[in-house]
Amino acid sequence: MKTWYKEYKSVYNKPFSQVSDELVHKIHDKLQQMQSQEPIVTVSVIAYNEEERLLACLWSLSEMSCKYPMEIIGVNNNSQDDTEAIFKKLGIPYFNEPEQSPGHARQCGLDHARGKYFINIDADTMYPPKYVELMVSTLEEERVVAVGSFWSYFPDKSHSWLSIKLYEFARDCYLWALHFNRPELTVRGMVFGHDTVLAKQYGFRTNIIRGEDGSLAKDLTRHGKIRFLYKRKTRAVTGYGTVGLDGSFFNSFWVRAKKAILSVKKLFTKKDHYEDEESNLIK
Repeated sequence: MKTWYKEYKSVYNKPFSQVSDELVHKIHDKLQQMQSQEPIVTVSVIAYNEEERLLACLWSLSEMSCKYPMEIIGVNNNSQDDTEAIFKKLGIPYFNEPEQSPGHARQCGLDHARGKYFINIDADTMYPPKYVELMVSTLEEERVVAVGSFWSYFPDKSHSWLSIKLYEFARDCYLWALHFNRPELTVRGMVFGHDTVLAKQYGFRTNIIRGEDGSLAKDLTRHGKIRFLYKRKTRAVTGYGTVGLDGSFFNSFWVRAKKAILSVKKLFTKKDHYEDEESNLIK
């Protein structure tokens, strides 16, 4: 069965210089047609040294089917490669954020957002055609201030389809159980959307290494609830990023499984604030 991201994956991890001008012009034109002067939703793409993955992400965004007027903006987060040139070549309005971290990059996008809703996008991830529309439709529901989704990995020579599915099943079950009492710990920035005005009130934290997404989500729950979408139509697909740092999927599974077991009490307790670990604080 043909996967929705098969075409986009053909340029994933591929040097931009090797992509045909015809394809670049095609994506450029589609992106321009999607830009609204009165957006309901801002789609913010953050990128740090994503020259070989950014095009696949933007290609997937260019083929979104969305009934809500949108703007797509980019944040070049101190990249040392040609990330900025790709934003420029594809005609995406972008902003340079010299302070390097997901928190700084997401905040930069939020500062420039014009839409009522804000969708966080990571440049190394590809998104299905109805993703933005379904995320915004959920945000339109009463008392919903934020929305999260799940994500998958694509198989390659080092990761079989079966190993990926087993890994994702175990992870998804844990996150599903976690979201009842600690929804902020289930949020991941690359599949996260929220109310723009409320988010600007609190902002993304920039004094932590990771968790800027969950921390904001916790702040937003003062005004409403976080909804999570489990349907395939909202499941993004990405490469191996931090998961790959642990080596094989087997090693990655055990690293995360041990951590989950040690923190199992999180499944049964609620917190009125986002907890910081000393090792996660930027000194």
